[in-house]
Amino acid sequence: MAQARPTQQEVRPAPTLAEQLGATVLGTLYRDDWAEVWSAAWEGKWEFPNGELVFHATPAMTLIDIDGDRPPRELALAAVKPLATALGWLGLAGSIGIDFPTLANRADRKAVDEALQSALSDWPHEHTAMNGFGFVQIVARLERPSLLHRLHFDRAGAAARYAVNHAAALRDPGVTQITAHPSVLKAMQKDWLTQLQRRTARPIELREDAALANFGWHAQIISQ
Repeated sequence: MAQARPTQQEVRPAPTLAEQLGATVLGTLYRDDWAEVWSAAWEGKWEFPNGELVFHATPAMTLIDIDGDRPPRELALAAVKPLATALGWLGLAGSIGIDFPTLANRADRKAVDEALQSALSDWPHEHTAMNGFGFVQIVARLERPSLLHRLHFDRAGAAARYAVNHAAALRDPGVTQITAHPSVLKAMQKDWLTQLQRRTARPIELREDAALANFGWHAQIISQ
């Protein structure tokens, strides 16, 4: 049953992610390590030596396949640390299903269970033991959409945010020119562009290019 309690606070929409983090929209995301994280969320893939994690965002749960060319036990154990890192960097929570390589030997499955328990020891969650098909389910408190889900379910908005943040990181004088697919330009909010112009002290020129791949864009500085 739903529960409610009285409050004297003003009724308002839920705070945005930027408000929750106490950060401005511009200039906080475009960093060297951010490009790697954003790419992983956009492509749904997280690579590690001789293997990769493949993410599938669904409304019901997040599914993670573990692929690679190592022997099954070695691949499963090698994936544990990258998996723990990816869960944190992508902000994943809720119900998460992980498809490890099938391990017929119970001792091998136990070794993976113990490695996973150790790698996630500082993250509040519950997880099942690996079954005979290599499947493990994790359940953690879901407080907000993950980065993976934000990019998966709003591709145009994600590309628009990344384009504006990339443009904010450019340092040369001139005019900020952003060329993008129409869907990306449509997703750019006026406030973002106002902040961009104020932050960089450069005029902004938006160019529509329907020939770009869906959600494609690029930003550059051109001479006035």
